[in-house]
Parts: sequence; structure tokens; C-alpha cells
Amino acid sequence: MPDAPRPCNIPEELIRLKMPIPDLVQALTHQRKIRIVAIGSSTTAGEGDIVPFPYRLELALRKRFPDRMIDVLNRGIGGQEAPTQLSRFESDVFAEAPVLVIWQVGTNAIYHRDLYDPRGVAQSIATGLGWLSGRAMDVILMDLQYAPALLVPEKIEDTKLLVSLISAAADAAKVNLFPRFALMQRWREDDKVPFDQMINSADGLHQTEWSTDCVTKALFRSIERALTAAGVA
Repeated sequence: MPDAPRPCNIPEELIRLKMPIPDLVQALTHQRKIRIVAIGSSTTAGEGDIVPFPYRLELALRKRFPDRMIDVLNRGIGGQEAPTQLSRFESDVFAEAPVLVIWQVGTNAIYHRDLYDPRGVAQSIATGLGWLSGRAMDVILMDLQYAPALLVPEKIEDTKLLVSLISAAADAAKVNLFPRFALMQRWREDDKVPFDQMINSADGLHQTEWSTDCVTKALFRSIERALTAAGVA
């Protein structure tokens, strides 16, 4: 018999949302149809034959709230970064009128370091968060994956800088941060999960089936805990 998959360790102190999510709470309380938009790059769009997190999150939310019609719209495009994603906000986010936006950012700014400056990308993120926070929708900002391609000596300092800048941008905009980098770092450094179980060894960048599943479970748990705290059954 094949070995059972390694369980996901999901530290509550890492994934707990700092800010409430009132628009999703309101929608789950008073609406049957609920729309969430996930915008980002290949983590959102999907890579290879691995089902990406938006579809997994949709299934988890539908199972948790079977009497609601919950759609998580996948608006990911592989290779994109925040400056380009901003140009899609009107058509891919605002036009869909979601109650929650999950914005996945940062990875390509480091992977394609020759094309991006981390501080410039952080400014684009701050601009986008300003647009999002001015509308009736909750926001969860997802940062980089913890991956060998981003941890090489010539990129590690920029990686750490951008993780810090993304966190600061979320705090300044008073939106939630889902700290994927710190979560995956915990799995690697504390739980000793081998990199080849978390990251595709062929490119050293994209998440595996295991880490995609575990990241989605952590994201779902963070949302579920916030909803429970707000009294949503």
C-alpha cells in the first residue's frame, strides 16, 4: 500500500486573520449567491496538472456552506506580477463585484528580478490595495512561496525585503495578509518537510500537489476561523 500523505501542520498563530471580513460575513448571512475573485500568477492560474487553490477553496467553502452558491473565480495568469495585474482589476475584479478578493503577489518580482524592482512592485501592491479597500469587498493578500529559486544567494535579500514590504503594505491598507512564505518556511525549517515534497524539483519554484493542498487548507481555515468568530454558522 502507498504511504499516506504527510499531514499538514497549520499553525494557528500564523494563519489567523488580523482584520475582520465583514463583507463575506454579510454575504453569507443574507445572500445565497456569493462570489469571490482570486487574482494572481501561476499559483492562482495553475501549473501543470495540479489543481490550483481557487478551485480547491471553492470546494471547501461549498462543503462548509452547502446551502449557499459560492463561486471562487480564477483570474490568475502565469508569469504576471502586481504592476501588470493592476491593469486587469477593472475587468477581472471590479466587474465581477466579489465580496472577497484574494490577491496573490510577489513571486515573479523575485523570480524575474531582471524585470522588476521589489520596491516598485511593493508600490504597485500598495496602489492596488488602495483601489480594493475603497470598495465594498474584503481583501486577503497572499505573499510569496518559500521556494529554492527565490532563496539563492543573489536573490535571498530581495526575497526577504519583498516579504517585509508586502506585510507592511497590508498593514498600511488595513487588509488581511495570508503569510504563505512564513507558513512554508515553518514546514521546511521546523517540520523538516523536504523541499521536493513542497516544490517542483524541476524548476525549484512551483508548488507541488502536497503544498498546494496544504496551503489551500490553511487559507480555508483562516477564513473559516474568522467567520466563526463573527458568528457565522
